[in-house]
Amino acid sequence: MNLAIDAWAQPAGGQLRERMPEVARLFEKSGSAHLLDVRLGPEETIALMDEAGVDKLMLAAWCRPEGWVFSNDDIAEFTRAFPERFVGVATVDLSKPMAAVRELERAVHELGCKALRIVPWLWKLPPNDRRYYPLYVKCIELDIPFCTQVGHTGPLLPSETGRPVPYLDEVALDFPELRIVAGHIGHPWTDEMIGVAWKHDNVFIDTSAYLPRYYPAQLLHYMQSYGAHKVLFGSNFPQLSLSRCMAQVKELGLAAEVEAQFLYGNARRVFGL
Repeated sequence: MNLAIDAWAQPAGGQLRERMPEVARLFEKSGSAHLLDVRLGPEETIALMDEAGVDKLMLAAWCRPEGWVFSNDDIAEFTRAFPERFVGVATVDLSKPMAAVRELERAVHELGCKALRIVPWLWKLPPNDRRYYPLYVKCIELDIPFCTQVGHTGPLLPSETGRPVPYLDEVALDFPELRIVAGHIGHPWTDEMIGVAWKHDNVFIDTSAYLPRYYPAQLLHYMQSYGAHKVLFGSNFPQLSLSRCMAQVKELGLAAEVEAQFLYGNARRVFGL
C-alpha cells in the first residue's frame, strides 16, 4: 500500500446538502454530487482509501454559525474505530471564545485530535480576527497545527477571507511558533501563498480541492525545488475522488523523493504522526 496521508478530508455523512447547501454546486461541478446524500461509515471509507492507495485520512469536524455539521465526537467515531487509518482534526464554535478553547482542549486530550481547522468563509472572519487568537495560543500549547482555507471561496460567498496577504501573513508574524497549514492552494493568490510559505518557517500549503491535473504551474515548481518540504497532499474528500487524485499525482512525474515528501513525509512531520 502507498503511504499517502490525505491532509484535508471530511466524512461523507449523508447530510451535506441539508447542512452545507453552499457546497452542493461544488460537488456537482466535481462529479461527486451522488455523495451529498450518501452516508459512508468507517469501513466504506477505508475501502475507498485502499482502492486509491491512501494510508491515512485526516478527517475534520465542521462547525458554522448556524450549528454543527460534523462534531468532534462524530470524527472520534472514525478515529476510535480505525486509529491507524483516520486522524481527527478538531473544530470549534468561533463565536464563543472561551468555550472554543475548552472544546479544543477536550478534542485533543480526550478525543485524540491532532490539529484544529477553521474555515474563514463560513464565519465571514479572516484568520487575523481577534476571535481566533486565543485558539492560536492553545494550539501552540497543545503542539498542534492550525489548518485553514486560502484562495477564492468555491461556494458563492465572498472570497476576501481567503487572501494569504495580509491575513495569514499577519497571523504568522504574531505567532511564529504556530504551525499553519493553508488548504486549497490559494488560487488566484497562489504566488502570495507561496511567498508567505517561503517567508515563514511554520507555514505550509495543502493541495486539497484541486485535482493534481490542475495544480498551478508555480506551485509545481515550488514543490519540486525550494518548497519540497512545504507542500502536503490533500483531496477535500468527498468532493474529490481519492482514486482520481492519487492516479493524477502519479501522472505529475515527480522525482521519487519529492513525491514521498508531498504524499506523506511532510504531513507526518507537520502533524506529528
